[in-house]
Amino acid sequence: MAFVVTEACIKCKYTDCVDICPVDCFREGPNFLVIDPDECIDCTLCVPECPVEAIFAADDVPDNQKAFIALNAELAKHWPAIIERKAPPDDADEWKGVGDKLRLLQR
Repeated sequence: MAFVVTEACIKCKYTDCVDICPVDCFREGPNFLVIDPDECIDCTLCVPECPVEAIFAADDVPDNQKAFIALNAELAKHWPAIIERKAPPDDADEWKGVGDKLRLLQR
């Protein structure tokens, strides 16, 4: 069971989780991070590091976020690894807590 980044990360893209990951399983897109399910070792370290609570164990992903399980797997095949923390987007705090952001995902 891998961990999954969900909709709350879109347009926030805080990278606190990247610093703590022991296997570099995060992949970076233009305005979202994903976890490569083939690399994730289920260590749980990233979960408490996410300031927007966007990371869940695959079995615990909320029902309205289940599509992100497949989306993480798909995008992880195409996006490059991110192995160190970066500054979040300038407007990241404005997007915290905003719902219905899937339409804003940039591939």
